[in-house]
Amino acid sequence: MNVPEQSLTMQIMALKDIEVLKFIVAEKGIDDSIFGFHAQQAVEKSLKAWIDASGGTYGFTHDLERLLRELEQLGCDVTPFEDLTELSAFAVQLRYEAIDQEDVPLDRADTLHKVEALYEHVQALLAKAEV
Repeated sequence: MNVPEQSLTMQIMALKDIEVLKFIVAEKGIDDSIFGFHAQQAVEKSLKAWIDASGGTYGFTHDLERLLRELEQLGCDVTPFEDLTELSAFAVQLRYEAIDQEDVPLDRADTLHKVEALYEHVQALLAKAEV
């Protein structure tokens, strides 16, 4: 089975966000809202690549919960990635709203690890589909 071109494009874009996350983890003084935005974007793009490769559709959405539910309807096990839905608070539609400064700071290293795990999972699925 050939992997849809859109899946490959989404994964390339997700990797760019992951590279930004790696930079931010190493730097001090960059706000959590910037880190969270790129983490949310990487997750969103990887989930959309997964949906597309699985034959589903996702429409125009930034809602990570909705994307995970679509994958479940396609018969995919999304259990390891459920907690990534917390990143929806950093989605594009919320970028111009103030994020409460009293919120608990993101554990950047842990978040990066989880985002990379999703990315690698989707990459493995795409590679398997190409065979």
